[in-house]
Amino acid sequence: MKNKFLLLGMALAALSACKTASPLQVTDVQTQKNISINNELKNDEEFVKVIEPYKQKLDKEMNQKISHTGVDLNKQGDNSNLGNLLADYTFDGAQEWAQKNLNKNIDAALINIGGIRTSIGKGDILLKSVFEVMPFENEVIIVKMKGSDVQGLFDYYAKTQVNNPVSHLYIETNNGQLTKSLINGKTVNADQEYYIATSDYLALGGDNMKFFSKGQMIPTGIKLRDLFIDYFKKNPEVNPATDIRLNFIGKK
Repeated sequence: MKNKFLLLGMALAALSACKTASPLQVTDVQTQKNISINNELKNDEEFVKVIEPYKQKLDKEMNQKISHTGVDLNKQGDNSNLGNLLADYTFDGAQEWAQKNLNKNIDAALINIGGIRTSIGKGDILLKSVFEVMPFENEVIIVKMKGSDVQGLFDYYAKTQVNNPVSHLYIETNNGQLTKSLINGKTVNADQEYYIATSDYLALGGDNMKFFSKGQMIPTGIKLRDLFIDYFKKNPEVNPATDIRLNFIGKK
């Protein structure tokens, strides 16, 4: 109730400030005790009773097991096992969609390491684990690019040396200079069209990935988190790939 009175007072103050200017009069100013918003504030018992059934249902759903991992899944390093795993899931999900809707194959996938918010410990993978890892509502986007424009992707990695996870890509640099770049184990054909799966955040230039602006964006309507959940469920025992995809030799 104290919070309600506080909000009511703030609302009244705001409305008073919006009235037409009139002669200023100060009368009966009284100092009130500040109310700190902290753990000492009591819960609204009636409100707690109303939401409790929904909370129990949500807790039960979030705590359901959807997969299992025999190792810790983390995001550390240039080729983290969790990063590789989620990049592969992005590739696989986009590939399934593209074959069905575009009659095309996906050539590569990349996501941003900053979008992976935490790790997953060894043991059962719960539904809530995926929500903690991916709390955002990002969508899977396929970007159709000319081979000549894909060079911007490789140049980005050479310049930033950032461990943004990739799938079906190999990028090697030496002291910041690009020395090797492959898509599906092959050098890029400048005249070929490539389909690269990523998130809407990156496709729109997030993390300074401006090279995507040269391509054609194809929305899939698939949420990254939903895709990850589906693939964890499809794989009762997770076996993340540990191959080298980003090889930054001489990285400082």
